[in-house]
Amino acid sequence: MLIRPAVAADFAEIQAIYAHHVLHGTGTFEEIPPCIEDMLERWAEIVDHGWTWLSACDDTGVIGYGYYQQIKERSAYRFTAEDSIYVRDDVRGQGVGKALVTALLKAATETGFRQMVAVIGDSENVGSIGVHSSLGFQKVGVLRATGLKFGRWLDTVYMQRPLGQGDTVVPE
Repeated sequence: MLIRPAVAADFAEIQAIYAHHVLHGTGTFEEIPPCIEDMLERWAEIVDHGWTWLSACDDTGVIGYGYYQQIKERSAYRFTAEDSIYVRDDVRGQGVGKALVTALLKAATETGFRQMVAVIGDSENVGSIGVHSSLGFQKVGVLRATGLKFGRWLDTVYMQRPLGQGDTVVPE
């Protein structure tokens, strides 16, 4: 598996991975898959800010992707990032998500972020919760019944992990 910065040519496969999660999963609360053009716009917004969007690839193509962005636009959030990870269904449970999160943690730290937050759809999403826990994230909250998808209420799980010096030193 190779993890590298995403390129425009990846987005047919990235869109297909995400569409599967939108249509069949509860990790995202989107209900209508965005088109490739919309995904390319999202990618451009991430990289134009200097943040990171990665593709995980093997001989079969793109097997997963992930990115981070500032958690909210307001300036006081400038040291807190949120990660997003999606893995192709046929390779889930094989370490792709963990490798992507690991690479994003490194990139976000190098960019100067001090905290990483994971906002995980569905408190039953044991895969994502497990990956984040294994990398030092701690559960910091659960918002009950904040999404309605597939005819059932879904929770939102918040997990957090410090990056670099975290909150031990105020950045200059």
